[in-house]
Amino acid sequence: MQDLRLRTTPHTLGFIGIGIMGLPMATNLIHGGHTLFVHNRSTAKCDPLKSLGATVCQTPSDVATNAKIIFINVTDTPDVEAILFGKNGIYETAAPGTTIIDHSTISPNATEDFAKQLAKKEIAFLDAPVSGGDIGAQKGTLAIMVGGDIDTFNTIKPILEITGSNIVHMGAVGMGQKTKAVNQLFCALHMLACSEGILIAKNAGLDPKKMVDIVKSGAAGSWALSNLGHKITEEDYTPGFMIDLLCKDLDYVQEIADKYNSPIAGTKLATDYFKKAQKMGLGKQGTQGMIQALTDTTTK
Repeated sequence: MQDLRLRTTPHTLGFIGIGIMGLPMATNLIHGGHTLFVHNRSTAKCDPLKSLGATVCQTPSDVATNAKIIFINVTDTPDVEAILFGKNGIYETAAPGTTIIDHSTISPNATEDFAKQLAKKEIAFLDAPVSGGDIGAQKGTLAIMVGGDIDTFNTIKPILEITGSNIVHMGAVGMGQKTKAVNQLFCALHMLACSEGILIAKNAGLDPKKMVDIVKSGAAGSWALSNLGHKITEEDYTPGFMIDLLCKDLDYVQEIADKYNSPIAGTKLATDYFKKAQKMGLGKQGTQGMIQALTDTTTK
């Protein structure tokens, strides 16, 4: 983790969802000089933050009692809904004027509905999904695509600059999630390309490591090839971002494509291979593990 200089006035913040992404993001906020109240379903995952001075809360409503700026980073739409509106959820105790920033990747339609419901209590909601993987989360260099009120965005942006290096307001609530869906489309297709390229390199007698080194520096380079290419060649499928999560996100790509009658032929092909990997029991692996679905001939 980097030791960040204070970039903004210290705030008391909440952070809910301490996973592969949430832990380094919350850690960077503490290093940025902020006071954190944190919550996770498995409280043990909060221990590293507790050792840095964070207060561990038993429920999301406890977080909202103590912080008027709250970040969420959890798995899927039902998780966000439960944190916001479920028993002991944020909505129970959040005061008017509270701002919620959702870093999760969820349904754009649900995001718009959540914002409308929160507005009844004068709670602002920004959808702010991120890209850059666990590496970007650790370095504080995430891309953050934000939807919501522009004035709220401008107020929160100095805090977001601790966890991200490219932070863009994309428009109204829901636009951040739509942008992230397009991002995941690219991620899926890039990983399919990386996997196919490495396979054909092996089959053609090339040294796949040398191939990755030269190709990633040219016009065919991508984040996926630069950061995951050598993991594929070394058969390292440790997750920075899991296949299960990408499959979930690709369902949202399909949701948007259906709504706007947009063709996604390549995405459908990539989705088939990622979902095949899921059926093979590889869902907890990193997305680079999808190459095993390409090489498997036992399931169709």
